[in-house]
Amino acid sequence: MAKVIGIDLGTTNSCVAIMEGGKPRVIENSEGDRTTPSIVAFTKDGEVLVGQPAKRQAVTNPPNTLFAIKRLIGRKFEDEVVRRDIKMVPYKIMRADNGDAWVEVQGKKMAPPEISARVLMKMKKTAEDYLGETVTEAVITVPAYFNDSQRQATKDAGRIAGLTVKRIINEPTAAALAYGLDKQGGDRKIAVYDLGGGTFDVSIIEIAQVDGERQFEVLSTNGDTFLGGEDFDLRIINYLAEQFQKESGVDVRNDPLAMQRLKEAAEKAKIELSSTQQSDVNLPYITADASGPKHLNIKLTRAKLDSLVEDLVQKTVEPCRIAMKDAGVSTSDIAEVILVGGQTRMPLVQKYVKDLFGKEPRKDVNPDEAVAVGAGIQAGVLAGEVKDVLLLDVTPLSLGIETLGGVMTKLIEKNTTIPTRASNVF
Repeated sequence: MAKVIGIDLGTTNSCVAIMEGGKPRVIENSEGDRTTPSIVAFTKDGEVLVGQPAKRQAVTNPPNTLFAIKRLIGRKFEDEVVRRDIKMVPYKIMRADNGDAWVEVQGKKMAPPEISARVLMKMKKTAEDYLGETVTEAVITVPAYFNDSQRQATKDAGRIAGLTVKRIINEPTAAALAYGLDKQGGDRKIAVYDLGGGTFDVSIIEIAQVDGERQFEVLSTNGDTFLGGEDFDLRIINYLAEQFQKESGVDVRNDPLAMQRLKEAAEKAKIELSSTQQSDVNLPYITADASGPKHLNIKLTRAKLDSLVEDLVQKTVEPCRIAMKDAGVSTSDIAEVILVGGQTRMPLVQKYVKDLFGKEPRKDVNPDEAVAVGAGIQAGVLAGEVKDVLLLDVTPLSLGIETLGGVMTKLIEKNTTIPTRASNVF
């Protein structure tokens, strides 16, 4: 039987996993990395680069290097978050004829699913190179708080990449599968706190043994589809640009090449500050004016970083409270808290999570790989390789239709276990 693969299509990075000999396995890409940057670049000579090669050339080619496309997928150009995104990225976001947010590169207009498909093709090829056979079916993960059009657009991306998307599953649920598959013990409730590159989700999940089956039941989910590591980076970039302007009198914010160098330096400093108290940002020849070349050299401390982004971390608290309330649980009912997404490596985030849930979060789940591993497990379930696992997920948002007078009439309430159907006579 042909392999079904599991893909975590992330805002910043993507990852692919399969079941092999009853165990999930993350597959290394052609560069030897277990995760692949979700970046697609179009070069002057018409080449399309994906992943690390695209990331490497971003500094010299910012307008044609597309990153964080997941923030546009399935969205309308008029959406408030798209407006915010336009200010954040060096590439051109434009309005498609149907009102969707598209991108324009080298005069060519493209839909976000076309770009995401390039990343999915790379993940598909990564699996095929490892397996030595063609792969046509996949499970792809999305943020739990994605709405229906974002999910459909993700499926479209899969189709363009030559994949039949067997199922779209929610990222926190996938992470819970990765965590809970090999755990023995009684029934328990866990919280999955997933802060990735572009999105934030929290899910309260009950893991139970039912008639010899391991059942993963999502009790509630909440989140913010426009909050993640990209926003943290932006705070650092702006701070560095402001400091540099104070010191040198030069504003680099209108210089795309300088800003791209700042972006890379900001990400590097942020990562360093998860394990050190201070990071030196050193960018020689960042720009030049009449008096000659200018060099940027700024010290960034962990305390300063915390003060720059604390309100972003604070924004994750309320969704957690709502999710617990919706699930009808208090912090004392939650046995474990699992951190997912690279941004959860930040000590400040871990402190907030600990204070909120009243317990230390688990450190034994790889925040970069858990979602892909869970997708790989679910792929194994669908392919019949994994037995005795049942996943019960919920719809994150209420679904309804517009009825007389422009009223939204809810047919399915949020946090309803799916699949479900509802009908009503109007």
